[in-house]
Amino acid sequence: MRILILSDSHSVLRTMRLFVKATRPDAVVHLGDYYADGQVIAEENPHLEVHQVPGNCDAYRVPDTAALSLCCPVGGVKLYMTHGHKQRVKLGLDALLRDAREAGAQAVLFGHTHTPLCRREEDGLWVLNPGSCGFSGTAGLIETAEGRIVSCRVLSHTELEEIP
Repeated sequence: MRILILSDSHSVLRTMRLFVKATRPDAVVHLGDYYADGQVIAEENPHLEVHQVPGNCDAYRVPDTAALSLCCPVGGVKLYMTHGHKQRVKLGLDALLRDAREAGAQAVLFGHTHTPLCRREEDGLWVLNPGSCGFSGTAGLIETAEGRIVSCRVLSHTELEEIP
């Protein structure tokens, strides 16, 4: 399964649509700033599984039922999804990693910093910040098979034509 991760879109729907078209994902995760952008992608692509959480810029733009963090299986792997502002990711990742590990996640996905990051911790936990699809034109892509993450990477809008 192919999972596209978007964050910090800030109403730049054109770039989000380009990533969806180029990667042909089975699922999309939107990590906030702006929550409504994720809703647009879901409406335009009813065949896609879409998960989303609100960001710090979404305080008055989300339904009361929107959770700040989600941890659920997507593509057979358990993903911890949050924008990251509540865990203060701009000051460090300790709280974020603790929350993801306590939830038993295989990968933690966050935004907020607008700085792309993809790495694997010693214990096997994948850490992915797709950066900002709205400002820097980056996104994340996770591929899964048989209950494990096969690949995890950050994509730039400049390399979209190279994606198989």
